[in-house]
Amino acid sequence: MAFNKKKNAEAEAPEVAQEETPVEENQAEAETEAEARPQEESALEKAQAQAEEYLNLAQRVQADFENYRRRTKATRAEAFEDGAREVIKQLLPVVDNLERAIAQETTDEAMATGVKMVYRQLMDALEKRGVSVIDRPGEKFDPNLENAVMQGTIDEGEPGTVCAVLQKGYKLGEFVLRHAMVKVVEG
Repeated sequence: MAFNKKKNAEAEAPEVAQEETPVEENQAEAETEAEARPQEESALEKAQAQAEEYLNLAQRVQADFENYRRRTKATRAEAFEDGAREVIKQLLPVVDNLERAIAQETTDEAMATGVKMVYRQLMDALEKRGVSVIDRPGEKFDPNLENAVMQGTIDEGEPGTVCAVLQKGYKLGEFVLRHAMVKVVEG
C-alpha cells in the first residue's frame, strides 16, 4: 500500500502543478499580448499612413487627369478656331472677286442675279460664323483695323479720318482676319 500512497502522491502533485500552469500561461499570454499590442499598433499606423498616401496619390492623379482633359479641350477648340480662321482667310479673295463681278455692268441679268445670290449666300454663311466687315469711311483711322496705303487731301475730310476704303477688311470676333486697305486724310 505504500506503493499506492506514493503513486497517489505523485498523481496529486502534477495536478497541483497543472493548476498553477494556467495562471502562469495567462500571465505569459498577457505579457505576449502587451508586447504584441505596440507592434500591432505600429503596423496599423503604417497601414493607415500607406492608405492615406495612396489616397493622396489617387487624388493627385485624378486632378492631373482633369487638368489634362481641360487643356486638351481648350487646345482642340483653339485648333478648330485657327482652322476656321484660315479657311475664312482663303475665302476672302473669292468675296472680293464676287464684289468686283457685281460692280461690272452686264446685259445678262440672269448672270448678274446669280452672282448676287452666290455673294449673298457666302456673306450670310460668313456672318453666321461671326465674321464682320471692317468698312469705316469717315471714321478716325485705327491702325489695329486698317492699313493706310494712301494719303488724301484735306478736301476729302477731317484730318486723320478714313476718306476711302480701297479693300474691305474682315474680323472674326475680336481677331482681325484681314486689315482694311484705306486712304487716310493727312494731318
